[in-house]
Amino acid sequence: MEALDLARWQFGITTVYHFLFVPLTIGLGIFVAGLQTAWHRTGKEHYLTLTKFFGKLFLINFAMGVVTGIVQEFQFGMNWSEYSTFVGDVFGAPLAMEALLAFFLESTFLGLWIFGWDRLPKRVHLATIWAAAIGSNLSAYFILAANAWMKHPVGYVVEDGRARMTDIWAVLTNSTAIAQVPHVVGAAFVVAGGFVIAVSAYRILHERRAVPAVPVPDTSTTTPANAKASTGDPAMWRTSLRAALVMTAIAGAVVAGTGDMSAKLLHEQQPMKLASAEGLQHDESSAPFSPLPGVEIPYLLSFLATNDPNAVIQGTEDLQARFEKQFGPGDYRPNQAVVFWSFRVMVGFGLATIGLSVLGLWLTRRRRPLPTWFARICLLALPLPTLAMIAGWLLSEIGRQPWTVAGELLTAASVSPGVSLAEVAISLAVFTLLYGALAVGEAVLLIHYIKAGPEVPAAESQPGDDEAPVLQPTLMY
Repeated sequence: MEALDLARWQFGITTVYHFLFVPLTIGLGIFVAGLQTAWHRTGKEHYLTLTKFFGKLFLINFAMGVVTGIVQEFQFGMNWSEYSTFVGDVFGAPLAMEALLAFFLESTFLGLWIFGWDRLPKRVHLATIWAAAIGSNLSAYFILAANAWMKHPVGYVVEDGRARMTDIWAVLTNSTAIAQVPHVVGAAFVVAGGFVIAVSAYRILHERRAVPAVPVPDTSTTTPANAKASTGDPAMWRTSLRAALVMTAIAGAVVAGTGDMSAKLLHEQQPMKLASAEGLQHDESSAPFSPLPGVEIPYLLSFLATNDPNAVIQGTEDLQARFEKQFGPGDYRPNQAVVFWSFRVMVGFGLATIGLSVLGLWLTRRRRPLPTWFARICLLALPLPTLAMIAGWLLSEIGRQPWTVAGELLTAASVSPGVSLAEVAISLAVFTLLYGALAVGEAVLLIHYIKAGPEVPAAESQPGDDEAPVLQPTLMY
């Protein structure tokens, strides 16, 4: 084993771990902002209760995401110095924009939101959570644009062995980025929606066990503006459940549409990844799509990749021969088993989550109560969207191997030459143990606050738009 192998494992582990928190932060921020907007417009107290409850979970996740994300930037210089030297002039620009614009926008206004409940006018305070949520999505855009450049480099020239950017606009509007950003952000909303669905279902089951025989009025339509919301109110949790079901269904449609766009770009820009994802070894016209090994749908792969059912799709072995002639000797095929199955896990678990949301909307139509069996399925389905998104990341990153920058820089030539196997092994062990402890800590915190439920403020009058709210700081974070 070489330092390169462990360096790849280390970056993969830290990235996957960081990726557990990123999609939830992106989607949950917008969801919390939407709940506070509903409170601002209607004055109904259950929206405020939900805002503070899910806002607390959002903050726990946000803090963990920041901590784990910082480590990745250090790895560029420590384990991947040759890569950093080659791409720094290009890759560094969107990363700098992310840090100086998006992250500071996100963190600054999130701080104002946390500490501004009893200090800022109601309308200004609402604007702070929207600014923070928008900052999270801007951050995702810049990071994904930088990542897309590695798969489809544009707007640069190579001088003195380094890539130098010639067109920042070309980098930020890379066709791969245009398809990748809505696909990943849409998937993040599916992850956040799945999380809220599971939490809401748990709270509904909890309230049913606590007071099974007591009828509960529908506060979503009858609660006066200054009424006291109840943590034992199933109608309140039904509100969050329905909102999350709608968000997941809409985001799922976005993911499906942009996934089709991404498949067509793979055919043009990353044919080896497309062939590996389908297990296609040789060039084939009218190529079939295989949802599972041994099951083929004629013409579908050619149609999905080109809109032409008779088009030729390149296979891995034929591409290998072409790449050897173009780039020299070497193995240009990724780990085909991982790419093949990660694609199917991504699609299968993603469709299951979207189908669950559509079924939930049907079952709860016309104010029908949530069936107990469906609530339990929602709890069991909690990991599915996250696993689907991780599988998508594995497909994306492992599928472009052996390149760090497609056609320009091989992974084997990207690792730091002065880092030994022992050094990488020690840091890998430390990060793995540390991240394991952090994972346990976050899980304990989330479970504790989900089980405890929201705190409920005392009844209070609604402040005007030009005066500071009079909420007491009992629910502050």
